[in-house]
Amino acid sequence: MNYSKNVYTKSIVKKGKTSLIHEGGFKMENVIFLSESAAYQVKDMMEQNNEQDAYLRVFVKGGGCSGLSYGMTLEHTVKETDIEFEQHGIKVLVEKTDAAILQGTKIDYKQSLLGGGFTIDNPNAIATCGCGSSFRTATNAGAPGDC
Repeated sequence: MNYSKNVYTKSIVKKGKTSLIHEGGFKMENVIFLSESAAYQVKDMMEQNNEQDAYLRVFVKGGGCSGLSYGMTLEHTVKETDIEFEQHGIKVLVEKTDAAILQGTKIDYKQSLLGGGFTIDNPNAIATCGCGSSFRTATNAGAPGDC
């Protein structure tokens, strides 16, 4: 894994696996868990848009009736405030300020007869809105607005 700009403060080795610990106290490889099906879908989108060298940025923004909303985009620029890691061949970026909110979040891709879409399971979300597009955590209520 490539961790740029020395955003980690220490390494811990357990059972032969090295974990890099960010200065905020979280394991960088555990911020986001991207499933294989989600990674496959992201790779497909990258190829369709000629963006194979892009990063997948996962972020949190204020809004929605519960206060916080998720976002994902393809990006080519790594900022000083980013945490960078790779899962299933996808380079992922997360803002350091979003990492605590997203810690342990699982992103999957589900396909059904009605179509497909990404699903996000965040263990830090204590409330979500009825439409499922926004959430809040115990430590961050965000900026509630319209869904």
